[in-house]
Amino acid sequence: MTVNYKFKTKPYDHQCTSLEQCDTKNKFAFFMEMGTGKSKVLIDNLGMMHLQGLVNFALIIAPKGVYRNWVEKEIPDHMSDDVTYRIIRWSSSPTKKQKAELASVKDEFAGLTLFVMNVEAFSTLKGKTAGAWLGKALGSHGMIAIDESTTIKNPKAKRTKALHKIATLFKYRRILTGSPITKSPLDIYAQAEFLEPGILGYDSYYAFQRRYAVLRKSFAGSHSFEQVIGYQNLGELTKKIDSFAYRVLKSECLDLPEKTYTVRYVSLSKEQASMYDSIKRHAMILLENGDLVTAPAVITQILRMQQVLSGHLKTDDGEMLTFPSPRTKAVLDILEEHTGKALIWSRFRHDIQKLVVELDSVYGEGSSAAFYGDTSDDDRQEIIRNFQDPNHKLRFFVANPATGGFGITLNEANLVIYYANDFNLETRLQSEDRCHRIGQKNPVTYVDLISEGTIDERIVQSLQDKITIGATVLGEEVKQWLQIKKA
Repeated sequence: MTVNYKFKTKPYDHQCTSLEQCDTKNKFAFFMEMGTGKSKVLIDNLGMMHLQGLVNFALIIAPKGVYRNWVEKEIPDHMSDDVTYRIIRWSSSPTKKQKAELASVKDEFAGLTLFVMNVEAFSTLKGKTAGAWLGKALGSHGMIAIDESTTIKNPKAKRTKALHKIATLFKYRRILTGSPITKSPLDIYAQAEFLEPGILGYDSYYAFQRRYAVLRKSFAGSHSFEQVIGYQNLGELTKKIDSFAYRVLKSECLDLPEKTYTVRYVSLSKEQASMYDSIKRHAMILLENGDLVTAPAVITQILRMQQVLSGHLKTDDGEMLTFPSPRTKAVLDILEEHTGKALIWSRFRHDIQKLVVELDSVYGEGSSAAFYGDTSDDDRQEIIRNFQDPNHKLRFFVANPATGGFGITLNEANLVIYYANDFNLETRLQSEDRCHRIGQKNPVTYVDLISEGTIDERIVQSLQDKITIGATVLGEEVKQWLQIKKA
């Protein structure tokens, strides 16, 4: 680690350890639990290597909801002031201004160029072509890094295969994730192959599978296949992973702040964008089936816009219209990075019911529970008791903050997701403190789902304004809370 490197933000002890272990290695994995600051570690690693003359280009890849955060917050907040850098953000459908920005990557630049792309782009010809060009042109003195590397855990996926090829064009490679093994030890293979082909000692997934999985021949009609019924030699696999990775949990980081706030940006589908725009402009929308949705009052208009963001809308006749919302996938992506229990808050009962069904389908029946107005007193007590039992299968407490945000202790969770906020500061702060209270042994991470340019941003800003006013009146220092930058 560069001794005289000037950090822009002071690193925690575990971050210093990760930087020392990574140093200038060609390949390395930061397996750091959500909330431990793995983004900062990669940025400082890049800054150090750039000042040593090793790297002048970095291709940073992250999920669609995360990559804007690298551009707007992570890099500006953490890159050393000693590093001259520029950020170029990928767009699949660029405006004239964005086209010029993308083209500027070909221009001479004396500092460090950080090119940020969403991982989904590598499932398209345009994204794969761009990644390959960047690797060929700039990879010899460049680094490629994937944030939330579980997005390439499927060795058969198009983007996984594309990124494996592109990675070979870069001298330095990094992967980052809070939980590299989400469903099976076999998840690690494709992520490790990105760092270096054969790094785990096998040149094919099937050879790797035969070594670490217990297989049984099964039949489906006239077809046979090998079914995984267990795992083996995991101690050996752990030693191999330890040779190129640094792993840390929040429970091991004694100097972390008690609360960490972050944003997951969620784009709108075309259908959502059209509905949202209609309600915003005209306070009404005529659906394809002829049903009418009106929002004559401002408060109703805000409610309808929020409903659209969540994937449902109630017509004037009281009928519930539902449609896909990327928010559900965003929640699943976040939870893949997390190994423990979590709270998920939404102001809408439809969201709560939908999420419970989705989570149970992914994590098993009984892995989640709904907690809202219609939940009986007996059920409420049982849900709380089961959630607080560290050995119980109930992992996800999905609730309305007006119902579940007061008077109960849920400190088995150290991750909190806000699916749909409201303007009520009291319910927000109370719901935050359900798990951040006496008995909590770990720092707590709060994630807000935000669709840029929508009512989401106005709600967060309103809550921050109320916090500021309250602190001013009471003569207190304004608390550090969620900060977002409007597009």
